[in-house]
Amino acid sequence: MADEELEAIRRQRMAELQAKHGDPSNDQQGQQEAKQRETEMRNSILAQVLEQSARARLSNLALVKPEKAKAVENYLIQLARSGRLSAKVSEVGLIEILEKVSQQTEKKTTVKFNRRRVMDSDDEDDD
Repeated sequence: MADEELEAIRRQRMAELQAKHGDPSNDQQGQQEAKQRETEMRNSILAQVLEQSARARLSNLALVKPEKAKAVENYLIQLARSGRLSAKVSEVGLIEILEKVSQQTEKKTTVKFNRRRVMDSDDEDDD
């Protein structure tokens, strides 16, 4: 009888410790659920803010350039939360937003040539 009681106490204590410190599998599952809730929330906000054609364009962009699509989504959500959007964004409006984001994130490439001067032809003409 004492062994059964001891085992029951051990199981209860183990359950308390796992609940207190968090079971790694439960923590992972919690993170996945939180991520899924965040994704659902983002999608619901975008569904309220964008017209169907604009949503289709944004999803196509997400397939090709996910980082740019994420930036545009964040920008749209920020506008919606601050109340700066009076109506749904059309496809034309989304194109304008995409152009603004592209200009902000555009990288300018420059090429600089470093030429070595081994034998200068001017030195030979002094003869």
